[in-house]
Amino acid sequence: MPGEPTILVVEDEPTQRHLLVDYLARQGFKAIGVTDGAALRRTLQREELALVLLDVGLPGEDGISLARYLREHHPRIAIIMVTAAGDTVDRVIGLETGADDYIPKPFERRELLARIRSVLRRARPATGAMRSSHVRMGRRVLDLERRRLLDGDGIEVSLAASEFDLLKLFADNPNRPLARDWLLEATSHREADSFDRAIDLRVTRLRRKIEHDPAHPETIRTVRGVGYMFVPGGE
Repeated sequence: MPGEPTILVVEDEPTQRHLLVDYLARQGFKAIGVTDGAALRRTLQREELALVLLDVGLPGEDGISLARYLREHHPRIAIIMVTAAGDTVDRVIGLETGADDYIPKPFERRELLARIRSVLRRARPATGAMRSSHVRMGRRVLDLERRRLLDGDGIEVSLAASEFDLLKLFADNPNRPLARDWLLEATSHREADSFDRAIDLRVTRLRRKIEHDPAHPETIRTVRGVGYMFVPGGE
């Protein structure tokens, strides 16, 4: 049986880092704390990480740069960004880099735990019998069983857990307009506020990956005043 998921806490403030590592360990996770990007890279060489809790405001190489590195080189590792309270710009940029979720400081530990479990649940492949299923999406193919996005040669395209969840939701609801708020709640298990652009940012990233012409999308179409709609064969 595999052990509990390993979570890496990247936080330069020692007290906060130690408290988070201790709390996560008491919740049954294997938790490791590091101070910066160099230590993160060293940890990646020896540990199989499930999730990185990544502070945006790190000195030197900041959390945004590290999120981009993780998404490019380790796409299967989930990322939760920790941002300064009320800093919308950092949250937006973090989501654009492919982070699966964010949480602003100061936060309740129980809320953090709920977000971690939600992200891990979405990132972890389902167990048990499951028939293979492939869905054509523009110029790519979505492998629902293995949670992968493939190009025409069968090569895997980098895909965040949150992006897979959104594509699967579209695949399960073809030719049906889906509201932004519902998409966010279904994939992130939280309600949207009036300025929440998380779904728009994810759709923009996905269009770059699956559409023949992202500027004129035919597969994931915008439905004015509602949200988005997946059109099979709209390639």
